[in-house]
Amino acid sequence: MMQKPQTKRHRGIYLLPNLFTTGAMFAGFYAITSAINGRFETAAIAMFVAMILDGLDGRVARLTNTQSEFGVQYDSLSDMVSFGAAPAIVMYLWTLSSMGQVGLFAAFVHMAGGALRLARFNTQVEVADKRYFQGLPSPAAAAILAGGLWFCVENGYEVENFKYVVLLTTITTGLLMVSNFRYSSFKEIDFKNRVPFIATILAMLVLGFVLAQPQRMLFLLSVAYAASGPIVTLVMRKKRLQSRKT
Repeated sequence: MMQKPQTKRHRGIYLLPNLFTTGAMFAGFYAITSAINGRFETAAIAMFVAMILDGLDGRVARLTNTQSEFGVQYDSLSDMVSFGAAPAIVMYLWTLSSMGQVGLFAAFVHMAGGALRLARFNTQVEVADKRYFQGLPSPAAAAILAGGLWFCVENGYEVENFKYVVLLTTITTGLLMVSNFRYSSFKEIDFKNRVPFIATILAMLVLGFVLAQPQRMLFLLSVAYAASGPIVTLVMRKKRLQSRKT
């Protein structure tokens, strides 16, 4: 009786993309420790650094052909730390802790929403429409909280005056992550193709605005992206209803 050939197990992991993932996770961890020490502006910046590194690890893996199942799972765990736990803990230490159990509940909603969002993404990655994300991506949800915090600290605003806005925003980001709203993944954009010259000018202007006022522009861009989900979903639903009538 012939024995079935054993599949060869590859030991080890790809170093380069996982270094970026580790860097993103460390940035999220550093945001937590900075908030514990009362350095909330540093915590917000650390979360944005985590977003940059998180966006690079997948691209590096594809460019170097080093994608792996380990990398996918490791990236999800890193996202949970950087965009689930870190924003929730930072916001709680910044202002939600003064609101007792309600503040604790709000922070948990965001963290739980991030965990559920990542679990759903991992189970639907093979069948989901690549053009859209289902639910607000966890980095974008974290960007809203981190951007708002950075903007307030930079301008010296007293958070006690609008702590209920922070409470509502933290709960909303958690719920948007587990919603069925469709968010553009921008994966249909091919950066290798040529674009009109005006597109280059617009890109330079946007980059200039972000670099000039990062705390304000990053917050506004993340809020605009969060608002785009319900709008895109309603437009798509309207088109489907119209196609059924014709």
